[in-house]
Amino acid sequence: MSEFKREVVSSDRAPAAVGNYNQGIVVSGARTLYASGQIGLVPGKPELGIPGDVAQQTEQVLDNLGAVLEAAGMGFANVARATIYLANMSDFTTVDEIYGRRFEPGLHPARVTIEAAALPKGALVEIDVVAVA
Repeated sequence: MSEFKREVVSSDRAPAAVGNYNQGIVVSGARTLYASGQIGLVPGKPELGIPGDVAQQTEQVLDNLGAVLEAAGMGFANVARATIYLANMSDFTTVDEIYGRRFEPGLHPARVTIEAAALPKGALVEIDVVAVA
């Protein structure tokens, strides 16, 4: 398998990144994983970890994504793009801080954050990723 290269793309002609993301990521020579969105479900249980607790749900979402990445032979360092869906944009700062801890400083993936009218099972946060190896 060929080795992939992940390059951070940044332009001063576009707004600077103001959180745990980069303007863009270029990947070459890669195997790609498109991971489905994860919510804060605890594996083996049909309910959210702690309903109403966005910090706990975010940690569980990232644990769930970590398990999917690991099953593909990857980790958070392989994530090139993420989409975060929030039930309430006022939770952005909390979610961004927890999310940011999963990545090497300066190597955050490209990202989109969207406020959704509703998420499955009343979740407060859902995240999907595209990862390369």
